[in-house]
Amino acid sequence: MSPTLHSYLEEKTLYIEKHLQGLLEREGVPGSLYESMAYSLMAGGKRLRPMLVLAVLEALDKPLERGIPYAAALEMIHTYSLIHDDLPAMDDDDLRRGKPTNHKVYGEATAILAGDALLTRAFGLIAEAYSNHPEVKPETVVSLIAELAKRAGARGMVGGQMADIEGEGKQLSLEELEYIHRHKTGDLLIAALIGGGYLAEATESQMAALARYGRMIGLAFQIQDDILNVEGDAVQLGKAVGSDADRKKATYPSLLGMDESKQRLLQLVSDAKGVLRDVGLGNSALIPLADYVIERKK
Repeated sequence: MSPTLHSYLEEKTLYIEKHLQGLLEREGVPGSLYESMAYSLMAGGKRLRPMLVLAVLEALDKPLERGIPYAAALEMIHTYSLIHDDLPAMDDDDLRRGKPTNHKVYGEATAILAGDALLTRAFGLIAEAYSNHPEVKPETVVSLIAELAKRAGARGMVGGQMADIEGEGKQLSLEELEYIHRHKTGDLLIAALIGGGYLAEATESQMAALARYGRMIGLAFQIQDDILNVEGDAVQLGKAVGSDADRKKATYPSLLGMDESKQRLLQLVSDAKGVLRDVGLGNSALIPLADYVIERKK
């Protein structure tokens, strides 16, 4: 990873985390529930989804502060999905980001409720933060909520998770595997980019390019995840290596082989960057963020 990209990631992560916990509801929330929500929300992580929101605003010369409520809402929804994904009824994982999973610390019931609370807080936060914002039109707020609901719901991330569960132990086709990852992983990345585009008043052609870029890096992100699950370091990953094979899950390496998976990864990232260059966003931080998908080790 280049020093420039490393410093960018570090700077934006600190900026996001400075705001994140303060946007959680605390007053009137039972202490154990708040602690469970904050435990997972502030457990570190790549903060890629909120970072993409900020990168779009930056690329189109709009203030970063405008994106913080939406960026935080995205991270809350991503965190809720991880809490639920780790539950015994789903992936039954003991570790997340190098720490015990939420249900291991707070119990299954509290973990489920913490996920529910983060999901509902996300939509409330968008509505509240932008309701009287001088630079964000009411129709933009409606578009943000509608986009996020679509991408996070049954037609998006949740639908992808369902298809993932149903695909365990089965021989999936490449098309079926890509359906899972377009929705389970890709849709929330697209929501970050499209939401950033709404807030930054992107043109129609830029919005289309951001969606295409999101689809490509979403698949690339998942291919790299599959590769790391085979070749990665458990300490760096913060979770067990080889868990996909143990659960007999279809992955890109299992379907395509490792070499072809790596070639496909490189091609997707190259194409994603090309899409941005075509609409004048070739000098934005979105370009090195696409490279980060390949370079990351966790």
